[in-house]
Amino acid sequence: MKALAAATTTVSTTGGILSRNVHRVCEILSNPRIPWRGSSELKSLASKLKPYHVAKIIETHNSTDSVLQFFYWVSKRHFYKHDISCYVSMLNRLVRDKNFGPADHVRILMIKACKDEVEIRRVVHFLNEISRVGLSHSLYSFNTLLIQLGKFDMIAAAQTVYKELLNSGIRPSLLTLNAMINILCKRGKVQEAEIILAQIYQYEMFPDVFTYTSLILGHCRNGNLDKAFVVFDQMVKKGIDPNAVTYTTLINGLCDGGRVDEALCMIEEMIENGIKPTVYTYTVPITALLAIGRADEAISLVASMRERGCQPNVQTYTALISGLAKSSQLEVAIGLYHKMLRDGLVPTTVTYNALINELCERGKLDTAFKIFHWMERHGHLAQTETYNVMIKGFCMIGNVERAMILFDEMLKVGPPPNVVTYNILINGYVKRGYLDNARRLVDVMKENGCKPDQLTYTELIAGFCKGDKLDRASALFQEMMQQGLSPNIVNYTTLIDGICKKGKVDDALILFGKMQEIGCHPNIETYNAVLNGLSKESRLSEAEALCNKMVESGLLSNVITYTTLIDGLCRNGGIHLAFKIFHEMERRNCLPNLYTYSSLIYGLCQEGRVDDAELLLEEMVSKQLYPDEVTYTSLIDGFVSLGRLDHAFSLLHRMIHAGCKPNYRTYYVLLKGMQKDCHMVSEKLAVQHGTAHNHTTDEKDVTVDTFCNLLVRMSEIGCEPSTDTYYVLIAHLCRDGRSHEADQLVEFMKEKGLCPNEAIYCSLLSAYCKNSRVDSALDILNLLTARGFKPPLSIYAAVICALCKRKWIKEAEVVFEDMLEKQWNNDEIVWTVLIDGLLKQGESKVCLNLLHAMNSKNVPISEQTYLMLAKEMPKTDKLINENQGADTLPVLGDQKPG
Repeated sequence: MKALAAATTTVSTTGGILSRNVHRVCEILSNPRIPWRGSSELKSLASKLKPYHVAKIIETHNSTDSVLQFFYWVSKRHFYKHDISCYVSMLNRLVRDKNFGPADHVRILMIKACKDEVEIRRVVHFLNEISRVGLSHSLYSFNTLLIQLGKFDMIAAAQTVYKELLNSGIRPSLLTLNAMINILCKRGKVQEAEIILAQIYQYEMFPDVFTYTSLILGHCRNGNLDKAFVVFDQMVKKGIDPNAVTYTTLINGLCDGGRVDEALCMIEEMIENGIKPTVYTYTVPITALLAIGRADEAISLVASMRERGCQPNVQTYTALISGLAKSSQLEVAIGLYHKMLRDGLVPTTVTYNALINELCERGKLDTAFKIFHWMERHGHLAQTETYNVMIKGFCMIGNVERAMILFDEMLKVGPPPNVVTYNILINGYVKRGYLDNARRLVDVMKENGCKPDQLTYTELIAGFCKGDKLDRASALFQEMMQQGLSPNIVNYTTLIDGICKKGKVDDALILFGKMQEIGCHPNIETYNAVLNGLSKESRLSEAEALCNKMVESGLLSNVITYTTLIDGLCRNGGIHLAFKIFHEMERRNCLPNLYTYSSLIYGLCQEGRVDDAELLLEEMVSKQLYPDEVTYTSLIDGFVSLGRLDHAFSLLHRMIHAGCKPNYRTYYVLLKGMQKDCHMVSEKLAVQHGTAHNHTTDEKDVTVDTFCNLLVRMSEIGCEPSTDTYYVLIAHLCRDGRSHEADQLVEFMKEKGLCPNEAIYCSLLSAYCKNSRVDSALDILNLLTARGFKPPLSIYAAVICALCKRKWIKEAEVVFEDMLEKQWNNDEIVWTVLIDGLLKQGESKVCLNLLHAMNSKNVPISEQTYLMLAKEMPKTDKLINENQGADTLPVLGDQKPG
């Protein structure tokens, strides 16, 4: 209550000060002894006045003449601008005193001051009201109003005002008629504009260059270039010289119609006729050239433009930056951006969006983010689209947490997120496998008044299918229908594909039938999903029957259909039949792709025909189909299985030098081969010494020595292991819980002069937490933060949970509070650390302590997240008795959601 009272006092005091300022201004204006224009006190007071104070002065001061002069004087102060209420007060005062001459001038200024459609509608309504009490429109005010309505493309309102002018008895001027013709032509309403053209002759006036240019614009807007040129010819024949705007209009029309070369010729024609092209003349042809991939000509046109003394403007630079970035000349585009800044031009949001989008698409997130922050510092982040582009960039590289920080900014300071924002983030979570967070975001989305669409559910259903959670995918499918969204072909295909991959082909066939019953006809992708399921279960006769049905329905088999069948046969010993289908593909001009060859190579290797498989690899490369890690790994595995380890390593050399990164599976088949060689040597020694020797091919029995030998062997064949190589191996050891072996590999790496990167440290942290090596985990965490790295929230959750498991509660709280000092999305902290971390491990007491810590630091969470937490709390900590559990919710209820 005290705080509220203090706030009220402040407001009251402030209001009193402002009221005194208004009163004092009125006193200065009324003082006959001191000229108010020279008053230093008035200049000082004026800097504190807002438009509503000026409106009050206009209404209360006793002299209309003095207040009108003050109205003009204050409007010229650089720190001040009238709003509509000031004009309303001034006009009311002037009309009341019947000062219609000054009132007409103020009315003109009022119309010109309108910033948008809302304001001008309000002004039109006010002017209609005031005209009833004596201030009738003049020709000048009618014309100003028409021009301003045209500026905001308000064609119906302009037509109404034009009728009022004709009914008022005022004779329209050529400016009036031209304004109406231009308004109509901008919308392509040429026939209506020609009616106004006839009125020009009726009033014994003649069309001028503006009239003809407007008509040319109308025909161009309608895509009727022939008529536009007819008007142009008529104009010239009547002795009216076209100007730069006339030519620019025709040039833009030609570019829009895809006739860029004619547009370029027309630029030359206007120069020959002594008309200097403007920056607007050049901008559309430059954009058109870039759009059709003629970047060099666009750059030459800019150079030509500069030679003629015409400097590019913001729109020209924006067109160049966007076009060059899209045509793979990103460095040139960035250079132009910097030149634009050096030239003192302020980029628009369109410029920034174009540049940031292309940088993100090419994975240059750091550069994109620098530009994004520059925008933020200079007040250019007015559009949701800019945030969406940046958020998408972070999600593309898997950094959803940074994307969520930007999302947090949008919620706090704007602009507001839209359905596109949410769908990008949901997709980002799905790709990372964070399905619970993706689902939670839908709840936040609904809470914030944004309705999920079909794409939202498509992303979620696909994610849960891929995550092997078919029950939840099916539930989402049902929820989608309950929300009034009809499942489309993509939704059905996604679910059918997921069911097939789970091995439930019969269930998929039932859904396949149901979709046809409701009139949703399967496409080639739907058939391919079912065929894939049937092939993997060796139900090849059913697959063949389904292929026939597909052809009957008018769908032709594509490369995916054939490859699906080939893959199924190769995995089930049907390599001979697979090659028959492969040759049939070629006969039907259906070109095999990378996956077709990969399936055949795998099948040949399974039968031990590795030399044939390698010949197929050569054929594949000759067709400019470049093998991926799956193809190479299948072939390497084939040679390893036959004991041809040297050849396997030569393939690894070829793979790496072709720019194809090996994955853990690639390294594992080589490790398996090396381990097998070691066992063979051991067996020979055992035979010589008369002892028994047992060996296993279990992955976990591959020793660290074998890992080190692999790395040495790679160096020997000219494939020096990189930090990425070590990461692949160390990350896998960590996932297997072999943190001590991972440590040994890290030491080996350091001996070779390489430093672990952030990804390696994060893998070690996860492994230490899994193995309860909390001391080591804290050491690594402190090392990372000291070096300025920012471990993901999942790492913090793992460390905090590991500490709690060891009952190191105070240490867990310190780590949590340190985490809160960094920039995160608050809801995501709760989801990842408190709900998915502590509550799922039964640590509800610690969870509440950490929630209190968030509350004490004023870290708010959304209402939906608060409800999620309250819902999960009673499910946890089976060791807490019922009475203690009942006390949990009231404590949680003390929290104040954001």
